[in-house]
Amino acid sequence: MGHRILVVEDSAVIRRLIEVCLRAGDVEIITREDGPGGLEAVNSESPDLVVLDIGLPGMDGWQVLDVIRSQPATRQLPVVVLTAHAEEESRRRADEGGADAFITKPFQPNDFRETVLDLIR
Repeated sequence: MGHRILVVEDSAVIRRLIEVCLRAGDVEIITREDGPGGLEAVNSESPDLVVLDIGLPGMDGWQVLDVIRSQPATRQLPVVVLTAHAEEESRRRADEGGADAFITKPFQPNDFRETVLDLIR
């Protein structure tokens, strides 16, 4: 396996779709269903990239992103924000929070795969 991608997404359907999208990319996919679990995995699994949903239980994606960016060990970790909220406010918040990419649901599988794989190459 090549790179490790952490997918923090509470929807099993979306997690499955992401796994199918990235399968061809020679990556190992680790999944978590909530914010606290995602943060724990950022620190314990050493992913090369995080796909981060915003609407998460326990701790939302914005809070998770803030913690990732505040820790020296994970400050440079590529993060792709994934959200159903396509409005400009969410995009601006992702930029200000240090996200490397912003993708809205529903997404085009090929575009999603290309964005993620470009960030870990």
